[in-house]
Amino acid sequence: MSQTQRKLWRGQGGIHLPEHKQISTQLPSGRLPLPAHFIIPLLQHSGDKPDIAVQVGEYVYKGQPLAIAHTNQSLPVHAPTSGTITAIEPRTVPHPSGLQDMCVVLAADGKDDWGSMRLPQYPDYPSIEAATLRAQIKLAGVVGMGGAVFPSAVKLNVRPNKPIQTLLINGAECEPYITCDDLLMREKAEEIVAGVQVMLHIVQPQECLIGIEDNKPEAIVAMQAAVAATQDQRIQVVPIPTVYPSGSAKQLTYILTGKEVPNQGRSSDIGVLCNNVGTAHAIYQAIVKGEPSLTRYVTVTGNAISQPQNFEVLFGTPLEHVLQHAGGITQADAQVSMGGPMMPLPLPNPQTPIVKATNCLLVRQPEPVLPAQACIRCGRCSEVCPSSLLPQQLYWFAKGKEFDKAEQHHLFACIECACCAYVCPSHIPLVNYYRYAKDEIRAQRANKKAADQARERHEFRLERQERLKREKAEKLAKHKANVQQQSADTPADDPKKAAIQAALERAKAKKAAAQAQEGNA
Repeated sequence: MSQTQRKLWRGQGGIHLPEHKQISTQLPSGRLPLPAHFIIPLLQHSGDKPDIAVQVGEYVYKGQPLAIAHTNQSLPVHAPTSGTITAIEPRTVPHPSGLQDMCVVLAADGKDDWGSMRLPQYPDYPSIEAATLRAQIKLAGVVGMGGAVFPSAVKLNVRPNKPIQTLLINGAECEPYITCDDLLMREKAEEIVAGVQVMLHIVQPQECLIGIEDNKPEAIVAMQAAVAATQDQRIQVVPIPTVYPSGSAKQLTYILTGKEVPNQGRSSDIGVLCNNVGTAHAIYQAIVKGEPSLTRYVTVTGNAISQPQNFEVLFGTPLEHVLQHAGGITQADAQVSMGGPMMPLPLPNPQTPIVKATNCLLVRQPEPVLPAQACIRCGRCSEVCPSSLLPQQLYWFAKGKEFDKAEQHHLFACIECACCAYVCPSHIPLVNYYRYAKDEIRAQRANKKAADQARERHEFRLERQERLKREKAEKLAKHKANVQQQSADTPADDPKKAAIQAALERAKAKKAAAQAQEGNA
């Protein structure tokens, strides 16, 4: 498709933020030397945890599966390099509460030896069945690199009754400071477009739109050139206005197509499938190069890091190793978080590993936290909400623990972009209340489900006991009826039986007489 001007739709709400993106785009991306050890979490995707396939002391090759998927919603995890497994134990992982999860600890041997662990290569993928390509994408552990980390093979398995008309490739990258997708598009445009073509072959849509915010001119030019080189008329690069949070999948879908994703629904319900540019690149590596998902671009930036830059980082690399090769932290009181300033995830432990969801390491001096004041009902939060919600009302419901009402007001349509909190003159941490309410509702649902299952088990046990009692009673009744029937069927004047009965009676009488004589004596 030619790169002509395309109609865009203006989404609801959104804000213009200081970008701070130029901090980390002054240098090309860098590669890190291998760390001494890797900490590889088993669960780096949204879904079921895979089963461990290695043992402590075992030698593994680069790309070797450390854990095997056992369900459709599970994915394998691979060794980022060759070396020896030194531990399989809970370690701190990126989590809002700093929780631990099961990890495989790998001591690198420095050889980076693949052995025979590469996957099959399909440079001629147009001749390969879609199911085969999806299976390889699953074996490679590819997830959505935009943050949701949903298994890509599942996402690409289009429902027969929900055909896809439009494939969206998300290169918006709207949050301040983060530039990993920008650098990836500048440096790997041809590989991204090749990954897009793999997805086109699998999904078979009518068109593909690559949305990039217009504050990334170098990335736009690189992607346009890569698309032009393919002469694929289905693909179009579409610059969009720079407004936060245009990079959210629902917002980008509306901006590029004018279609609204239904609440509690998916974009595929309206014939649209959205994937990140990083996902497209990972699919290219899995299909064309036969490499599992082992790395991603990570932005290291902020006002307290010596050399802001983007790095291609192996999953499982400890946080401190990345920061050291970015020149180190320059301020003693600096805080490190994963993600951008609007939706940060604190990372206080320097041994926290880089995972598939890690797009940015933001290193900044802590900003003063202003005390929350009473809501003045100014309505600014409603004006900027990109999901057309009533943030103020949701706040009152969450604070008052009226979770049913919060859900009725579409709490789960909130994408937690924090636009409302950013403009709140009372400095109320609104998103914290929404997350709290969501967690409580999920906990209530889980408790109800557990209670329902327990009740069903109890009712089943009672029903089984009653059934056994009925069956026993029926069996006894049947046996008694058979005995009575046999007695009824026996003729009373049977000579043989009568003689036997008479003999018994005589013996009984004789015995009684003998006992009487003994008593008289």
